[in-house]
Amino acid sequence: MTSRYIAIDWGSTNLRAWLYQDEQCLESRQSEAGITRLNGKSPEAVLAEVTQNWRDGATPVVMAGMVGSNVGWKIAPYLPVPAHFSAIGEQLTSVDDNVWIIPGLCVSRDDNHNVMRGEETQLLGARTLSPSSVYVMPGTHCKWVQADAEQIHDFRTVMTGELHHLLLTHSLVGAGLPAQEASPAAFTAGLERGIASPDVLPKLFEVRASHVLGNLPREQVNEFLSGLLIGAEVASMRDFVAQGQAITIVAGSALTSRYQQAFHAIGRDVATISGDTAFQAGIRSIAHAVAN
Repeated sequence: MTSRYIAIDWGSTNLRAWLYQDEQCLESRQSEAGITRLNGKSPEAVLAEVTQNWRDGATPVVMAGMVGSNVGWKIAPYLPVPAHFSAIGEQLTSVDDNVWIIPGLCVSRDDNHNVMRGEETQLLGARTLSPSSVYVMPGTHCKWVQADAEQIHDFRTVMTGELHHLLLTHSLVGAGLPAQEASPAAFTAGLERGIASPDVLPKLFEVRASHVLGNLPREQVNEFLSGLLIGAEVASMRDFVAQGQAITIVAGSALTSRYQQAFHAIGRDVATISGDTAFQAGIRSIAHAVAN
């Protein structure tokens, strides 16, 4: 018997949906109706629009991401870590007939308070496709995850992507800059600086001073700042990864290459997997089980 199901990645600003027959993707769709961009529509109405002609009442829909947050359709409670990978698919939150939301994960200790939504689904796929002890998941908020084949043990969040955006668009560091250009040399220079001095706060104003004084081309501030922040992140999280632990980067190609370069600079080899590939594998494993 074949199984038909729908998998959805519903974030703050975008929504992506895939229609599957067993392991085969029949069709995919995208929408800008993220949870913060519903424009007065209900989540039910948006789901009906994006899955039009895809489903009848018996077709299961499994969703991950901010749709399960406190600003989403319905709160899908966080699972505290350590958590078994199997628990993620066993504790879904129902929001409608045959429509479920995958839970997020949380850590709440004196030395670490953290949450994730969406990345747990990527982890499900990544642990099958690229078994590792540590997963680094770059993005707006980069997740560093300790896991084994059975459990997620701990994770941290580094706001590297968001800090980069804020500094370039809303601070003096990026004020008045011309259009930015790609520059591997500027990225590498920033990376080396960040790795050498991961106490990055005193270095941030130097980025502005460097281009004001003519030491850094104004068109390359974006690249230098990216290198500085990623280098500082990888250097400051060095102790999170024990010697000999396997590391997998889970991201798109652009961020993967930057983080690969950073890890190689500190003498660590890494495996890589596409974030989209990991997410789809993870959500398919849950949706396929639900469908059966």
